[in-house]
Parts: sequence; C-alpha cells; structure tokens
Amino acid sequence: MWESLKAQLLEVGTAQLTGADASEYESKSTAGPGAGGRGSVFFSYEGHRVRLNVADDSPITLRHIGGGTVMLTYGYIEVLGKLEKPGSHCPGQAYITISGSCIYHCKYCPVPANAAPTKSVDEILSLVQNADDIHAISLTSGVVGSTEEEEERALAVLKALREFNLPIGVSIYPTSGTARRLHEAGATEVKFNLETATPELFAEMCPGMDRDIINTELDEAVKLFGKNHVFTNLIIGLGETDEEMKAAVSDLCARGIIPTLRPLCPGGEVKDLPRPGFKRIMNLYKHHRSALAANGLDTREAKTMCIACTGCDMVPDQDQN
Repeated sequence: MWESLKAQLLEVGTAQLTGADASEYESKSTAGPGAGGRGSVFFSYEGHRVRLNVADDSPITLRHIGGGTVMLTYGYIEVLGKLEKPGSHCPGQAYITISGSCIYHCKYCPVPANAAPTKSVDEILSLVQNADDIHAISLTSGVVGSTEEEEERALAVLKALREFNLPIGVSIYPTSGTARRLHEAGATEVKFNLETATPELFAEMCPGMDRDIINTELDEAVKLFGKNHVFTNLIIGLGETDEEMKAAVSDLCARGIIPTLRPLCPGGEVKDLPRPGFKRIMNLYKHHRSALAANGLDTREAKTMCIACTGCDMVPDQDQN
C-alpha cells in the first residue's frame, strides 16, 4: 500500500494543512525542493515518510487533530498518520545549507532567485546543538565566489562538526580532488549531483558546470567511501525519456553509486513543466529497485542526506511495503 500511496502523493507534491496549529512540525528550505517556498511537512505512516510542501490550493489535505496526529485525505484516500518534527530541515538529521545563494543558474533551481546568506561555522554549530533528536548531520551548499572557496568553507564546517561524533554527509559541487579531501576531513558519505539523465540535458539545464568532473569524483568517492555511501540526484521530468533515465540509473548502480530519483518540483526557468505522474514514478522506481539489487546496493545502509531521510523521493528497500 505505501509504495502506491507515496507515488500518488509525490505526483502532487503539496498538501493543505488544516486543523489544530501545526507550526512546530513545519520546516522551511533554502536548498532543494521547495527552496524559498512557504514550507513543508513530513507525513509518516507505519514507519515510512513523505515530504509535502504546504499549499492552500492542494488537492491533498492534512487535518491536524493534535499532537502530530493527522488525517490525510486525497480523493478516495483517507489515512491516519503522524507529522514528524524536523530535527533541522528533516527528521532525525541536522540538514544544513552552508551558502544559500549560488553563482550558477541551473534552470530548475529557485536558489539564485531566493538568495540566502552564507552561514558561519559558529552559526552551524549552534544549529546542530539546538537540533532535537538527531542521529546524523548533512551539509549542502550553493556556490559563492568559486567552487574552490565553497569547498574550503565545507571543509572548515566538517572539521568543526566532528566534535559531535555523528555521521556527516556532504553534498557540494565538486572540483578535482574533492572526494579525497572530504574523506580526509572526516565525511562519512558524499553526494555529487548529476541532476539530469543525459549529458545533453545537463548542458542545457546547468550551463557552466562540468559533468565530467562530477562523474570523476563520484567514481573516486566509491573507492574512498565504499558502496552504499556515495549518492547522486537525478531529476525526473526535465525532458528525458524513460529509457534514458533507466540507462542512467543502471550505469550509476553498476559503478557502485546510489542514485536518488527526484520528481521535478517545477520552479526557476522550468516552472511551467509538469511534475512526473504516478505511473512514471512507479515505473522508474521499479527499475531503480531492480538495478540496486542487481549490483548489491542497499539504501538501508545510508546514514545521512536524502537516501537516509526518504522524504522527497521513492527509495527502494526503505519504501517497500
């Protein structure tokens, strides 16, 4: 039941939040899906979760009864579940954006239009100290100044955070040698995002960025961090075919890299593109599940970032009924 329900919810991606005050369960993002938006909530049901952006015009309703208990209603679906409190951005993790603005202008990304400041090391330490009930720390960032300067910021934060003795995941735009330097600084896992299924789409969607460097650093990261601890985002819905997405997933899994299949959250210059539908999400999810299994990869081994959270994407092994 859960796989089908989650795919239907991800097809919409939003929910109305009604009933008792639920502000303590809402989270706002400065990166990723929903950056700069009104906020989001994490709905959980029988140990599974999905993240939905809050929107007054959504066909999905979450009626807060109190104490985090909510009734989810969507068409003929009616399910009683819970809202989870975000540790910092997501449940169980302090997921922190270092630099909230970016010199690049990827067409799908709202960050340049919603630029936020760069956090200091002390600010990030305070966020982690004040996060409730966390078992991991995750760092992401835009690029301010240059990729080299951004990596230096990430390394400084990473070294400072080691005092918490928690797994730390890092997702930044890499340059040559980034994987090695993050590994030496104490990162547990890394995520370097390819974003698109094909090089042609990448060139169109991410002008000025170097896909070859990302691929090189992903392969180097597998040698350093091992299988099940290296990730990359692939966005569904930017114009790729199912065959192209499946080929990309198969290639990554064969290289020991776990892809995250992220349904497009229309924004930036692609705000008029539709979100992928239920059938497409399920079709690609089934291929994703098979490709991971065929290559001995298991998402349940992930300790940080999106694969460990599961909120924004269908995640094989963890979303299975």
